[in-house]
Amino acid sequence: MSRSRLSGALQRVSFGVFGMLGLVLIPITVAVMLDEPDTRILFALGGIFCVAALEIAWIRIGSVAHRSLMITLPVLALPALTPVLPDYGVIGIVMFGILVALLIESRRLDVSVYGAGLAGLGCLFFLLIDGVLGLVGVSSMPAVAAASVGYVAFVLTIEVVRISLAGAPAERGGRSLISPVRLGLLLITVAGLTMTSVHWSEVGLPTPGAGRTPTQTAAGVLLGTIVVAILAIVLSAMSDMRRRINGLVLGSSILSATRPLDSVDDVTEAPEPAAIGVQLSFTAVQPQCIVARRDAMDGAFTGLDRRALQALSAMAELVGQARRNGVGLTARASIDSLSGLPNYGAFQTALETINSQRGEDEAIAVLFIHIDAFKRLNDTYGHQAGDTVLQVVAQRMRQAVRPHDVVSRVGGDKFALILTRLSTPAEAADLANLVLAAATLPVSIGETVINPRVGIGLAFSERVEADVAELVLDADQSLLSVKKARRRGTADAANSIRVSAHRSSHVTAAVVRTIDNDELVLAYQPIVSLVSGEIWAFEALLRYVDPDFGAISPTALVQTAKRLDRFDLLTRQVAAQAMLAAAEFRLVEPAIGCMAINVDADQLTQDRLGGFFQTLGRQYPELSLCLELNERSAVHLSDAIREQIDRLRGSGILIALDDYGSEESSVDSLVRVPMDILKIDGGLIDDLEDIRQREVLMALQGFGDKLEYSMIVEGVENAQMAAQLSNLGIRSAQGFHFGIPQSFAETVDRLNEFGAQAVRRIIAREPLEPEPSRARAPEIFRPLPNDRRAATTPPQ
Repeated sequence: MSRSRLSGALQRVSFGVFGMLGLVLIPITVAVMLDEPDTRILFALGGIFCVAALEIAWIRIGSVAHRSLMITLPVLALPALTPVLPDYGVIGIVMFGILVALLIESRRLDVSVYGAGLAGLGCLFFLLIDGVLGLVGVSSMPAVAAASVGYVAFVLTIEVVRISLAGAPAERGGRSLISPVRLGLLLITVAGLTMTSVHWSEVGLPTPGAGRTPTQTAAGVLLGTIVVAILAIVLSAMSDMRRRINGLVLGSSILSATRPLDSVDDVTEAPEPAAIGVQLSFTAVQPQCIVARRDAMDGAFTGLDRRALQALSAMAELVGQARRNGVGLTARASIDSLSGLPNYGAFQTALETINSQRGEDEAIAVLFIHIDAFKRLNDTYGHQAGDTVLQVVAQRMRQAVRPHDVVSRVGGDKFALILTRLSTPAEAADLANLVLAAATLPVSIGETVINPRVGIGLAFSERVEADVAELVLDADQSLLSVKKARRRGTADAANSIRVSAHRSSHVTAAVVRTIDNDELVLAYQPIVSLVSGEIWAFEALLRYVDPDFGAISPTALVQTAKRLDRFDLLTRQVAAQAMLAAAEFRLVEPAIGCMAINVDADQLTQDRLGGFFQTLGRQYPELSLCLELNERSAVHLSDAIREQIDRLRGSGILIALDDYGSEESSVDSLVRVPMDILKIDGGLIDDLEDIRQREVLMALQGFGDKLEYSMIVEGVENAQMAAQLSNLGIRSAQGFHFGIPQSFAETVDRLNEFGAQAVRRIIAREPLEPEPSRARAPEIFRPLPNDRRAATTPPQ
């Protein structure tokens, strides 16, 4: 059994024993007082007050001033009580008095019961020794002196055992728990006082008058004992106050009176003859000393020097203890209990500290890491398995980084890392890849093997940030772009990490060069008809791979372009390149009739890109240009932008509301945003076995049929999902199952080899019972007067 368990067990046993002793003796004492109420009640109350006063007067007998073993002496009241009350009544009064005093002083029942029980057993030991010595013929005064010494020895033995089991001696650096000199003086004083009390009880008080009864004499002795206790309390308080004042008044003079030192060191060896040293008592493993050294020719150390060093040692011990207590509380408040990692509050504090204290040439990076489909993992394997995955992934990430990096858990399935002491973006990317590799290793739970899938958003910072919250936001946005790409079915293992590096001068220069030289690279993802199983459109997606950073998130590119006032230029280039590619695709496969690009709603105004889009659409009469508005930019559309959207739609340009069903979705958008297409976020179909998801999809499809807009579901990852959507009446989809984003050349090769076929095996739609809202499925797009969109209608 460990020391801590043994200590806890003994404390529980002692609490029970002491509590039972009090429950037995205190009621008996009450009964004894009621036998002779006229005499005993007042005497017992005086005894209780005397014992309580003696309990307040603590006496130090330890060798360490600020962490000393203390003792009280209620035994001094026994010679005054035993002539009037029976022995068990005396013990009950002592226990009751101590119980009351400790309850008032500490307000802790466990401490009070322990103190009262310990004193009660000590008094029992006192009476036992006194009785045995009386039986063998020892006179009363030597017997009571020996009994009082026995009381002190018994109480100290119990306390030393308790403190030793609690590990306190080790914290004193090996110092003696009890000062022999103080103990000797205490025993002499206790023996002398008890002998004096017995003498007065036997021969009478040294006061004028005669003919006093034993009860009156005992009352006088008791009163004298109370006076002694009060004097002890007053002297103790005055001594404590004097020490405090001396420390304040003399501290500076003591330090100023010391001579200059050559060095002050914290060492484990004792000081050499020419030096002075003081042992520290707060080191639990190996004793340490503060040692002061001076050249031998500068003169010997004085007593003031030693006192100054002792003062420093005492302050160090007090500060060390307070710091350990504070660190313990802080650690419990800032550590995630499941993973053992720092929580979000600790992460924020660490990031602010690291950012403010790093050198001019030191770069840092913030990584946000998310475990994909964690809710599904919990639902499938249970919450205990989910907790195990979190713990294993946390430990592996901690081992993958360096000791000075920070790994924290900031949410249910989300972690945040701070990479420090970086020199180049490539170094941050390499470390992120190590973390990714470690986090995605299989986790074995019994016979079950779980393969975690994670996404990482990385924000790189070359110099001290004015506001680290912006860096955190960048990392979070990069992670969101990974999650968004996966919901669309566009992310493979190679782009599980997205970098937000627009704060890097290196990336800024590269983005400027790429935009100014019109060197943007696009990837194209197919949009297919679930009715015919053919591709009818593509979405153009911006891609940039930096030689040092790797893949840079589109969000970071857009933020950089906005900051450099090149966002509209970037969008022009994307739109022009995408429509040119669509024309080439149509030459290979005539079924291709639409190209979608992403824009912000405020870019549609005539003074920005509205006129450009209209001109571009007229250049390709056989194609439809689709402008996808992210829901964030479309939340607060002004009347002017709504009118502009209507003009664009009237000229043949399609408007789509993107990412509907994500965290920022609003039903208000369905009513207030003029649109031709509603694109459903992949997060809304991550569990099609859930009837709620199926009902929402069917309701949105029916809503679209009535309002004459089409619906495209993103994030279709496999044939089963495609078949389920088809059975629900969904007519268009996009996702990994139909193809990841590919370059222009790869897309042309695909069309040459497979034509417009969405997958090698065309989806077979199971028959559905006719419903009123689907009795006649409308065309994929509303026909315009000039019928320019007929080319985009997939075969029915």
